[in-house]
Amino acid sequence: MLDSILFNIMFIGVLGIASQWVAWRFRLPAIVVMSIAGLLAGPFLGLIDPKEDFGDVFKPIISMAVAIILFEGSLNLDFREIKGLGRPVFRIVTFGAFIAWILGSFAAHYVAGLSWAVAFVIGGLFIVTGPTVILPLLRQAKLKPRPAAILKWEGIVVDPLGALLAVFAFEIIRFTTSSEVDSAELLIFFGASIFAVLLGWFLGKGIGWMFENGHVPEFLKSPVVFAVVLACFTIADEVVHETGLLAVTAMGMKLANMHISSIEDMRHFKENISVLLISTIFVMLTASLSMDTLIQILDWRIIVFVLLMLFVVRPLSIWLSTIGTDLSFKEKILVGWIAPRGIVALTVSGYFASVLLETGFEDASILTSLTFALVFSTVCVHGFTIGWLARKLNLATEGNPGVLLIGGSRFTTAFAQALQEAKVPVMVADSSWQRLHSARESGVPFYHGEILSEQTEYYLDMTPYEYLVAATELDSYNALVCTTFVPEVGRTNLFQLTLRSRVEEDVEDLVHTIGGRILFNSDSTWEELNKRVERGEVFRKTNITEKYPFEAYIAERTEGTLLLLAIKPSGKIQFFTTESSPKVDPGDVVLSLTQPVKEYKKIQERLGEQKGQEKLEGPLEDPEPIL
Repeated sequence: MLDSILFNIMFIGVLGIASQWVAWRFRLPAIVVMSIAGLLAGPFLGLIDPKEDFGDVFKPIISMAVAIILFEGSLNLDFREIKGLGRPVFRIVTFGAFIAWILGSFAAHYVAGLSWAVAFVIGGLFIVTGPTVILPLLRQAKLKPRPAAILKWEGIVVDPLGALLAVFAFEIIRFTTSSEVDSAELLIFFGASIFAVLLGWFLGKGIGWMFENGHVPEFLKSPVVFAVVLACFTIADEVVHETGLLAVTAMGMKLANMHISSIEDMRHFKENISVLLISTIFVMLTASLSMDTLIQILDWRIIVFVLLMLFVVRPLSIWLSTIGTDLSFKEKILVGWIAPRGIVALTVSGYFASVLLETGFEDASILTSLTFALVFSTVCVHGFTIGWLARKLNLATEGNPGVLLIGGSRFTTAFAQALQEAKVPVMVADSSWQRLHSARESGVPFYHGEILSEQTEYYLDMTPYEYLVAATELDSYNALVCTTFVPEVGRTNLFQLTLRSRVEEDVEDLVHTIGGRILFNSDSTWEELNKRVERGEVFRKTNITEKYPFEAYIAERTEGTLLLLAIKPSGKIQFFTTESSPKVDPGDVVLSLTQPVKEYKKIQERLGEQKGQEKLEGPLEDPEPIL
């Protein structure tokens, strides 16, 4: 074990982020990779033991990190997102959660062998899923908007409710088993829960009012929000344990539905912080487990309990709670299967394990093993099956990575048609019906609306499109679109047409920090590309093979051919830009814009064949009289 706390902090952070990168690189569930990394560094190799290394500050660090993660997740809970889904979401987070609590408690008692008191506490806790596990899985699986919205809302809303339900069950146990506890303590618990909601609501309202009226400068907005989140969580949690989670969720939801531009600007920064916290917290929690806890997981009662939670409790609670809703059969199957447990379950179960043991419930000693078994099993099983099941049920975006073209014109319409022929999902977006005329006439998928509008994310499903090309006639608008979508799409997948004027040196410098990567070459302006299409130039696909390598294609291509992109066998697209050209290998398809020389040759060949046929058939007919 390493003695330096500074080194341990560094090691945990690097291990967590490295796990995220490995998961991204090899398309694995990030939570699974982080859990395995923590187990290897902790109980297996003994490199770190965060619980011992950090001592008394271990639990506060975990609690505050969970509060920030939950707040960041609740900032995404805009009620406009569940338009048409309000009823199933409400039923799942209320009736569904209650059914899961009862069924989970029965399974914990009759299968895991826990007493009724401990079973109802842990049963309430196990209804949680949470943003720490569900949001990474949704990004990985690329679900369609309806099931994704349901799972996201359930995970974030039920997270604090599960912790509160466990606290409520514990208070009931104390009330019924201890003569020292009276009904006043139950009233205090309910009052504290209401206080937490009101505290979060008022703090969210206050922050929103200050931001809207300019009482906080831009450079202080993120620090102010973080400070208030921690204050909100701590104040509520000091009144009654675990109500802090409810307070920060209420605060985040209030801010999300005030539609403040400042909060939208900070959301991406908080997402980055959330990723860092999730990475480090999962490594810390799994690294803190002991070998005895891991060995105890192999107990047959724990294994059967986990199987019941996976295959009986979760599906049954979803199916019963969504009776009479408009959820389809396939959506019920997917939602009824996906319920990974995460950080809140691990942290809160550790708290209740110690409290219940102090109260005299000796069977609570297996709670940590039971919780980790459920967390690790659900994360692995659901992480590796969510994409496969969603595709089987047609609830995921299938096919190759798509391209979203911003700006309607003859060039973008012809470009979109060429991409469609190459089996690439494509859509042309513009706020003008007139500019979309050619796309509509050609049958190209289109979206009529302002891409920068806040409403767009609720009406346009961006999931299929990994690449965005800003191709309007306004350079400044193209740059603005690309800059706006950097957090969602990534700078390497954002492209725009070349600037029409490069006289100003400051414009040249500006492009490197604002906007997307410049497409094709320095002459490929909006005007030039549209002129080429209007002159009759065509988009041509060329298959690169071992016998016909890219070098041969370059040598033989028609003069003036503009190389656009290369499509890899995996479906990945690599654009030709002013900065770099992709490495084109055998098996790739190159898309170019070129003069229709081959088409002219084919027409001439057909005309020649027709003339030859006429000569052959001519003598059989009576010649016309010459006057």
